[in-house]
Amino acid sequence: MGGMELLNYLENFISEERRERFISILENRTNFITVAIEDVYQMHNTSAVIRSCESFGVQKAHLIEGRFGKRLDKKIAMGAQQWVDLHRYSYSSEAISKLRNQGYKIVATSPHADSSLLIDFQMDSPIALFFGTEKEGLSKEVMDKADMFLKIPMVGFTESLNISVSAAIILQDLTTKLRNSNLPWRLSDEEILEKRLDWTKKSIKSIEEILIRFNLQK
Repeated sequence: MGGMELLNYLENFISEERRERFISILENRTNFITVAIEDVYQMHNTSAVIRSCESFGVQKAHLIEGRFGKRLDKKIAMGAQQWVDLHRYSYSSEAISKLRNQGYKIVATSPHADSSLLIDFQMDSPIALFFGTEKEGLSKEVMDKADMFLKIPMVGFTESLNISVSAAIILQDLTTKLRNSNLPWRLSDEEILEKRLDWTKKSIKSIEEILIRFNLQK
């Protein structure tokens, strides 16, 4: 109740068009699929993956940054980092443990011979897609702890694609399958309210002053 009351108050400071846009976008957001990016060196690749998450409606992304530090370029992400929830880790084991506890299957994206082809890949529960470094791929730890393996079928000489390209292809395919399925992929009412509040706050320049005013009126 308190959250909805605050939202109703804050929405007086944004346009009706923006409010409707938030509602429309959240209807297609999902936490059923999430993405984890492991120690990617090229900053533009991490940023491009976050942009793909936003474009295809994946609400959460997990960044493992133990080797190279923060690798997000806001110019390349083009604002996507404002609308996607980013969770940061120093170690892959930490990310895997947290995601497993949240009910996700760990899916390693890899050209590994035993990997399931993208066209055949089936989802029956929430999945966390792990993407690795440009040259080395995913770490042995992720490969050893993965529940499933996934690869994009290719017919050329090249064995693998750039991580940002791979992520875009996989996310486009799997989110389309998900929305055409009977799986419970949509955000809950509580999650939608949380994101509407978050996005509305980010859209108001003088938000701190307005929040103080709201609390004084309470």
